[in-house]
Amino acid sequence: MYEWEKYKAVPHDHWWANFVRAARLRTEQLRSELGPDAKITWLVYRQGYEDRAKQEHQDLISLIGTVRDKFNINLIWFGPGHEVIDYLNTGQPRDQVKVTGFEYFGHSNRACFMFDYSNNIDSACKSWLHDSDLTKINRRVFWRHAYVKSWGCHTGEEMSKKWYAATGTHMIGAIGKTQFMMEELPILISEDGRWVN
Repeated sequence: MYEWEKYKAVPHDHWWANFVRAARLRTEQLRSELGPDAKITWLVYRQGYEDRAKQEHQDLISLIGTVRDKFNINLIWFGPGHEVIDYLNTGQPRDQVKVTGFEYFGHSNRACFMFDYSNNIDSACKSWLHDSDLTKINRRVFWRHAYVKSWGCHTGEEMSKKWYAATGTHMIGAIGKTQFMMEELPILISEDGRWVN
């Protein structure tokens, strides 16, 4: 929210659709690779966009819905972080529908996906998925060769290892910071930044 970010020397917030745009770009890539009928699910933290809609004076929920409609996406809104785990474990009949890919677009640090960073509290969040919670994910939900990547900052510094220990799937994560862009997928911006698996 602007009220927290506007006075920072390096604000995190640049545009309401930072993460939506990046996920949309990646979805376009997947649609061209996998075809129009491949099942793609977006899990989106709803409260953040509801709060931001008041600030932007736009119906952001409906705008996200237009992306869902254009790309034939299964859109799942969530609130508390545990609902992400709940969907992974039981959102589909996992004996028949395995998770073949999982990609995260959002704020993160070395140990946590932060779904509402600076939304209600400056530089903090009320909805997250901490690496200590990853053991609650049923390892059998993933396809053996699932592609998993966090496009957020710092997750390659700790969370990738904890993800592998908990799920048996490798998660590509960033050493250092990432920058979300308008017309391309997020890039590494730290001097010694790199993607690790």
